[in-house]
Amino acid sequence: MPELPEVETVRRGLTKFLPGKKIEQVVVLHPRATRKSLVSLSDCVGARIDSVNRRGKFLWFTLDNNRAIVGHLGMSGQMLVQKTSDPISSHARVLIRFAGSFNEFRFIDQRTFGWLSVDTLVDSEFGPIPESCAHIAPDPFDEQFDLDTAIERLANRNTEIKRALLNQEIISGIGNIYADEALWLSKIHPERKVENLNSVELKALIRNATKVMRKSLKSGGTSFDDLYIDVNGESGYYEISLKAYGREGEPCARCKKRIRRIAFANRSSHYCPNCQRAPRRRGKPPTSH
Repeated sequence: MPELPEVETVRRGLTKFLPGKKIEQVVVLHPRATRKSLVSLSDCVGARIDSVNRRGKFLWFTLDNNRAIVGHLGMSGQMLVQKTSDPISSHARVLIRFAGSFNEFRFIDQRTFGWLSVDTLVDSEFGPIPESCAHIAPDPFDEQFDLDTAIERLANRNTEIKRALLNQEIISGIGNIYADEALWLSKIHPERKVENLNSVELKALIRNATKVMRKSLKSGGTSFDDLYIDVNGESGYYEISLKAYGREGEPCARCKKRIRRIAFANRSSHYCPNCQRAPRRRGKPPTSH
């Protein structure tokens, strides 16, 4: 699933094209590509796009009518800008055409887990935001992100550290890939309990997650296949820099031990068994006779 660097790469690409465009036509090619809302995508015809925004893994196009078109890439979503004369992909789900433009916005999604919807903008402590995104915490690239607040939110969770990192209401934007990379960089096992980590370790972990995602963003994100591409159809190339995620059986870049993979929270976690020591398991107390 695309994470912060991939979604931010898409946002930056769309920002070069969408602001100022007046929506002339919306074509929904697959019903699962839109979420139910009081206002349909077709009701946005005539509205003008003011800006393209992001919070964590969510994107939205702020309109000039106090509404927003909100989008999530899901597992395989692509937001492309293509010429109206270009062939339309068989996986195209939504087309948005603009007045006086030979280019159009195309939402492509092979697995149809991604979606677009229309939402009302509401006031929040961070400014106007779609109501459906109001519960999402700021991400490390957000101007409103506060490191101390994020540490406090993490510290208050009674769960494994990786599960907490994936919670978008604590810190948004971090998914499976960059959680594994940040934990490897911090030498923390994904199953360690948050309560067993001190504030210094939590601060270093968040900073390492930010560092990894910033490097990935410079590379256009991570693409393991052609499902994630930017608005011009190009793949990111940060995959070659990954240290843990997807490296099962390969030597650790620090100690040369083999990277392992374990099942965790319906996902896979990759870690070095030497650098990231597993937490001690509490055994059953001896039976008294």
